Amino acid sequence: MLGALGVYGIMQSPEVLKAVNPAWGVNFFIIHPGIGVAILGAVVLALTGAEALYADMGHFGRKPISRAWFILVLPALLLNYFGQGALVLGNPETVRNPFYLLAPGWALLPLIGLSTMATIIASQAVISGAFSMTLQAIQLGYIPRMHIQHTSSDAQGQIYIGAVNWALMAGVILLVIGFESSGALASAYGVAVTGTMLCTTILVSTVMLMLWKWPPLLAVPLLICLLLVDGLFFAANVPKIFQGGAFPVLAGAVLFILMTTWKRGKQLLAERIDEGGLPLPIFIGSIRVQPPHRVQGTAVFLTARSDAVPHALLHNMLHNQVLHEQVVLLTVVYEDSPRVPAAQRVEVESYGEGFYRVILHFGFIDEPDVPAALALCDLPELDFSPMRTTYFLSRETVIPSKMDGMARWREALFAFMLKNANGNLRFFKLPFNRVIELGTQVEM
Repeated sequence: MLGALGVYGIMQSPEVLKAVNPAWGVNFFIIHPGIGVAILGAVVLALTGAEALYADMGHFGRKPISRAWFILVLPALLLNYFGQGALVLGNPETVRNPFYLLAPGWALLPLIGLSTMATIIASQAVISGAFSMTLQAIQLGYIPRMHIQHTSSDAQGQIYIGAVNWALMAGVILLVIGFESSGALASAYGVAVTGTMLCTTILVSTVMLMLWKWPPLLAVPLLICLLLVDGLFFAANVPKIFQGGAFPVLAGAVLFILMTTWKRGKQLLAERIDEGGLPLPIFIGSIRVQPPHRVQGTAVFLTARSDAVPHALLHNMLHNQVLHEQVVLLTVVYEDSPRVPAAQRVEVESYGEGFYRVILHFGFIDEPDVPAALALCDLPELDFSPMRTTYFLSRETVIPSKMDGMARWREALFAFMLKNANGNLRFFKLPFNRVIELGTQVEM
């Protein structure tokens, strides 16, 4: 429909097709450089929405999105934009709303309905993309774990994160109330979109040079061209920061502080815990010398280290004075790849005395279901049946101090985030009635 309306407009003033020649744009910038920069900051709004395509890449893959864009979406948008330009050339008064005035009077209501549906569809794409990016950020260790619901038994990427959904709703309502009109919101939107595109180009350059190992002679010229275009668009929108464009900058800064605080705090927390760790060989050696009372079943202790005894295991020995027949030290590792095949999911090593090291490998898009992954273990002496397996978790309470690491305010922020974060129980889909949590206080 958009393409057909564009063709209709072009037929009224076909001279608009001269705009295909870039010389018109170059001459305009030469004659009116100041106005050209201002127009560049407004023209970028025609590109909005393209940045959201990357968020849905994991749901559909590159080929379907590329085909839909080049075969259907891009031609329809170009025709419609040319049609709007032709309408304004023929009647400058239509500049107030060329999109709706491009349609005949009888088609106005259907076009409003179509626009409303398109808005809903576009919002769904952004919401689902936000869910996917949040899940990947959780698995990369940049934000606390949240409750994640998988809404499809077939499509693994279809998820729902209630906290993100409610946060988006609250943010949209506050934006609408605060900016009051789409025109006032345009400044914030332009800064957000051009900033996203510039950051994406910088990240792509990092991937090209460090991960893909592209030769610098090939990668650098391409990246300079991309950065030049994105940099010009972003620079044209910088003046809008003082006209409402500061909101996305502040929002991004807040998210950056929260994410880096969580990442750094988790690293410091792991270091503090490791300082008082007991080497695993020494612990197993003491078990051989003075065997404790062993009880039936399998005890699974989650730990990030492979060479030290988990604190939950030490606390269990200290308070309960017993040890299970099979003790599994479980480590979950996230690989750089999106998914890990089931055949490569489980790694098992026996230490003797009933101790085993199990490493579960997940991709950053995989669903971390620990009981299901442990069921793939092929060692007959390890029994992970639900009624014989108990999961022991550590829960740390952070006490801010003057020790080196982070500023005091960031330590307090991390302590608050840690206290309110979802633990391993929900995230790894552990059975509620087979989990024991043991707490410890850690000074940072």
